[in-house]
Amino acid sequence: MADKIATRVAYGEALAAMGSDERIVVLDADLSKSTKTDVFKKKYPERHFNMGIAEGNMMAVAAGLATCGKIVFASTFAIFASGRACEQVRNSICYPNLNVKIGATHAGISVGEDGASHQAIEDIAIMRALPNMTVISPCDSYSTAFAVKAAIEHDGPVYLRLGRLNVPVIHNENTKFELGKGVLLKDGTDVSIIANGLMVQYALEAAKLLEQEGVNARVIDIHTVKPIDREIIIKAAKETGCIVTAEEHTIVGGFGSAVAEVVCSEYPVPVKMVGIEDEFGKSGNPYELLELYGLTAKNIAAKAIEAMQML
Repeated sequence: MADKIATRVAYGEALAAMGSDERIVVLDADLSKSTKTDVFKKKYPERHFNMGIAEGNMMAVAAGLATCGKIVFASTFAIFASGRACEQVRNSICYPNLNVKIGATHAGISVGEDGASHQAIEDIAIMRALPNMTVISPCDSYSTAFAVKAAIEHDGPVYLRLGRLNVPVIHNENTKFELGKGVLLKDGTDVSIIANGLMVQYALEAAKLLEQEGVNARVIDIHTVKPIDREIIIKAAKETGCIVTAEEHTIVGGFGSAVAEVVCSEYPVPVKMVGIEDEFGKSGNPYELLELYGLTAKNIAAKAIEAMQML
């Protein structure tokens, strides 16, 4: 995990690398330098459109283009993609099940100094509730590139959650990436830590901390929140007996909730959640905010011990 690259950067590079397909059209809401779709724009300017600060309209235009056979990537900050444009995403994209991919960058509290108004901490909960929507939260540059490719190949709406911060490279070119399938990063028998997005790095660090306490933790990266990998979750519940989820998102209706829904209905075991505890974010240094809200390896390890003590 030496190199670091933001998933938003990997997104822009992947779009440009795969942009030779003339069906691909990219829309942006006056944020292309931040969302990194400007990389695509430089290579394919005739298929990149700045829609201005009008996110709802951008989603409606994306829907219209999709009805003409285009594969449309509509990009803006996650707070606007999931909040301001939610009605258009629901009724114009998901309801008719159109082939639009939403590249939502700057998700979570790691946006930092932009503050609570720009920190999307509820976007996964909103997007996974929409019928027909596939929701992906990749953890690094490789999984982001794989996710872009999978989104292009998938016929239907996709919400791709991306971050601002540089994050470690965890996967490699040989990683098997499949929508709806998790990736086992470390096997273990005492507790399972299931994470996505930037929390995957801290899940791996937590496993190392737990090793020092004699605890053998399993670590799983579930990049696809919806459809979620029920098989890998149930297997983890049966073989380790307890689970900790980790997400840069509210624990209300988010990734942890999605995992708990599977566990409760299939094989009930203790589940502890690491995430934002039903409150808004704050303006501050991203790493200090992660510490403040308990989105750390230390907290994941502590929750793992709590989960094991419930057995």
